[in-house]
Amino acid sequence: MAFAENHDSSLIIDVRTPAEWETGHLTNAKHIEWQVIDKKITDLTKDKNTTIYVYCRSGNRSGKAKKILDQLGYTNVVNAGGIGEAQAFIQTLEN
Repeated sequence: MAFAENHDSSLIIDVRTPAEWETGHLTNAKHIEWQVIDKKITDLTKDKNTTIYVYCRSGNRSGKAKKILDQLGYTNVVNAGGIGEAQAFIQTLEN
């Protein structure tokens, strides 16, 4: 997935469990479980204007992660939904 490489200021974060992550994830995605995203997001970026795409299995946990990041003051967080939706969504951004 070239999107993250071409857009250095954006992040793709998989918020699923480690077991789910191990079964496969989007290329260039980082892994932070949604429950700890508030504690770990600054390991990836301290820039609150970074575009962040979050995804999970169905879109539920990524919605929770988005809400947490919004509350922390991140201004460009996108719930990309489930992994399949996220892949399709991010591919449309590449083109």
